Amino acid sequence: MSKTSRIREGLITLFLPSNRGLLIDLFVFVLNLTVMLLLSRLFVDTIHRASAGDKTAEYVLFSMAVALFVLAPVGATLKRWSFHQRLKGTETGDWSDQLGGCLFNPIFYFCLTAVIFATVNAFVLQTVYGRKEPDGGVFVSSIFIGIALMITHTVLVYRYFSPPKKAPRSAFLRSRAAGMIGDVCLFANMVLFQLIWNLLSTIDAPRPASLFDFVSRFLILAFLALLLYFPPRMFFLAEDIRKRRTWLIILLANSPILLRVMLGIGSGVRW
Repeated sequence: MSKTSRIREGLITLFLPSNRGLLIDLFVFVLNLTVMLLLSRLFVDTIHRASAGDKTAEYVLFSMAVALFVLAPVGATLKRWSFHQRLKGTETGDWSDQLGGCLFNPIFYFCLTAVIFATVNAFVLQTVYGRKEPDGGVFVSSIFIGIALMITHTVLVYRYFSPPKKAPRSAFLRSRAAGMIGDVCLFANMVLFQLIWNLLSTIDAPRPASLFDFVSRFLILAFLALLLYFPPRMFFLAEDIRKRRTWLIILLANSPILLRVMLGIGSGVRW
């Protein structure tokens, strides 16, 4: 087999549905090496302009927050049927519904969703009422509506890991197109989380002064990775969590950020 044929075969294998986790990690790695730092600088600039009262910047941040709230459950719903049909009868298919309970507790994910909703809700109330305080009824109603939305969001996300008992009524949800659009939503969700994760690389952190400083910095980064990298990645862990290469590729995907922060190589952006 020629080198060109091997490369073509490797690319075909990479884009198989079973390798979506590997693909998203490599996708993130390339982003982190190329345009993500620039996007993070633009993100920081947007935050600065929003804090100065720029309405356009405020609406951009609001749209991003809404996308974080919507993309994951939409992607999970669209992809669920095709995902479980492909794994039906396999060991992974029998085990994947346990993933949420053993690795990502729904309560943890619910709390993360609550942070996102709080951001969206604060923006809406500020836009509608400005500097005036909203009525007590409005504020309480927004909280109850938010709790309902957060529960729905979490249920739809974790429902993805449970095999459906029957086929969806909608022909579209049973189609290949639904699964592909679901993947696009989940990839976009990962990009948004990466923007937040990459904010670390915009900080001019000092170089580690000692081994203790180096280790403690690594532990903090590992915790932040748990918060910001694994939630959007977990949709693809059901298939590859048992593969040794998975954790190495995940480390590779995050290595540009880890190296910048661990070694104190900032981007020069001032907060």
